[in-house]
Amino acid sequence: MNIKTVCPPEAAEPMTFAAAELSGYLGRMLAGEGGELSISLGIKADKEKGLPDWFSVELGPEGGSIVGNNARSVLLGAYDCLRRLGCRFLAPVKGYEAVPAITRQALSLSYEHRASFYHRGVCIEGADSRENVLDFIDWLPKVGYNSFFLQFKSPYIFYARWYEHRGNPLREPEPFTRLDALAWMEEAEGELKRRGLLLHKVGHGWTGEVLGQEAQSWDAAPEPLAEDRRPLAAQVDGQRGLWKGVPANTNLCFHNGEAADAFAALVADYAKENPNVDYLHVWLADEYNNVCECEGCRQTTPSDQYVELLNEIDRRLTAEGLGTKLVFLLYQELLWPPVQARLTNPERFVLMFAPISRTFERSYQVGGDPPHIPPYTRNRIILPTSLDENLAFLRGWQGQFAGDGFVYDYPLGRAHYGDFGYVKIARVISGDVKRLRELGLNGYVSCQELRAGLPNFFPNYVLGRTLMDEKADVNRLLEEYFSAAYGEDWPLAADYLFQLSGLSSTDYVNGKGERRDGETARRMEDARELCLDFAAVLDRHRGPEGWATPFWELLDYHRDYVLKLSRALCRLAQGEAERAGESWAAFRDLICERERELQPWLDVYRVLEVTEKYTGFRPGQL
Repeated sequence: MNIKTVCPPEAAEPMTFAAAELSGYLGRMLAGEGGELSISLGIKADKEKGLPDWFSVELGPEGGSIVGNNARSVLLGAYDCLRRLGCRFLAPVKGYEAVPAITRQALSLSYEHRASFYHRGVCIEGADSRENVLDFIDWLPKVGYNSFFLQFKSPYIFYARWYEHRGNPLREPEPFTRLDALAWMEEAEGELKRRGLLLHKVGHGWTGEVLGQEAQSWDAAPEPLAEDRRPLAAQVDGQRGLWKGVPANTNLCFHNGEAADAFAALVADYAKENPNVDYLHVWLADEYNNVCECEGCRQTTPSDQYVELLNEIDRRLTAEGLGTKLVFLLYQELLWPPVQARLTNPERFVLMFAPISRTFERSYQVGGDPPHIPPYTRNRIILPTSLDENLAFLRGWQGQFAGDGFVYDYPLGRAHYGDFGYVKIARVISGDVKRLRELGLNGYVSCQELRAGLPNFFPNYVLGRTLMDEKADVNRLLEEYFSAAYGEDWPLAADYLFQLSGLSSTDYVNGKGERRDGETARRMEDARELCLDFAAVLDRHRGPEGWATPFWELLDYHRDYVLKLSRALCRLAQGEAERAGESWAAFRDLICERERELQPWLDVYRVLEVTEKYTGFRPGQL
């Protein structure tokens, strides 16, 4: 079949990219058909800028049109059209998609859709190869996302963790430099712009740079803080210096006007030099209970100082004629709203609510009066764990700021390792998205490992599809995804993973609750029995010519993974710390040995870091 996709002469690159994608996929789907198919692509701009992506699809046996309110929306419409024709984009891994054969008579679509939320994105975390990042960017619009966040001024640390093979003693470091990271960052940004995806940048690192330190990671500084910069650092317990040696985790003394001035100048200069950044994140140091205790800083609050800093940055950007959007962060100390300071130009800013300490055993709860925000006590805060407490802080800020905002959340950042089946965490994500409107938020950016795909990428699929359409039913999405991934026996895989999820605890693995826990120990024993029984099902899907689908093969590896990790968790919950460490070491050996063949699906660096730092395994020198 001859497929013609026609763009206007002045079409932006995302639209010409959409035309190529549409031609390629339809060419594969209609390979047995003859004749000609003509599809025109165009833009119908919204009267009001800033509305979520919208597209209209009109398609019949002879062709039709796809129109969007911007070039990116046309690409999103093309992928959505392909999905409705039966394509399934199952993973950010080349080849893991279902592309059915159809006849031209199946080309009968007439609908329009506006995304439920404006902000629909993912933030890079974990350990990533160049290919992991590029493949994830390629996948984002296929499942409904419209933005990507590259943390720090350069995402060096995320590449370094992979190419240096941190955490895996069985792999030798590969050649890799900071110049490689910069080149790959530019390549990634080019691929984002090729698709019209929104670019978020920086966040972490500003405070370290003010102190004269390179801050592109959470690594300790190789050199001590220079004496001439020491007065700019926060005074904690009577000392000024790098917080535990880490520049990115070190706060500033904002009573010192030089520190605030240097910070504002850094942000303004970066915005001027990087006009391609759509959303520039302005954050303070990571970690908490490490803010300045000097007499001047004690006269106000960190949030009041933060708002005054943001206002100064806004003044500088306005003077330069820059319209860059600035994202400010509700996180740790900054969860407490300011007492007196207010943003003077709210249109410049986007609120980002980051409830990192929340539970992921259930979705956001909305309704009733939120509890009172506890008094702020400098360097003695306790982060809220309940959903009600977290949302009380959000309401406090919203009482002062009525502008744009989104949640920046972490279900696939570490909690997901506690859900062996990935079904529960997917349901929590679905429930969270469905409550965003009630929370007064206009989207969601997921701070997560890009390689969160064992046993599958269903949670990410649910997030993207539900942000695009908040009415999407998670059970229908499960059938849509699992039937394509596992074939006609998908209910067997779904039932198994559903049961594993029911036995799992995201909170326990995330370090919440007592480590000695009889109920968790019992559940881990039951999970092991379930895995042992599932061997017979796997055997039926492994024939002499290979596996029924690649996802069944992943389930086979996933079964071994769960058997070893559940044993370690069981022993930890029984209070057998030494034996738990031995079992964790056996788990580590398994995933390190098999990392090369299963690299896109599991972030070995991150799961080992989480289970040591948060779950509580103490393997010592094992």
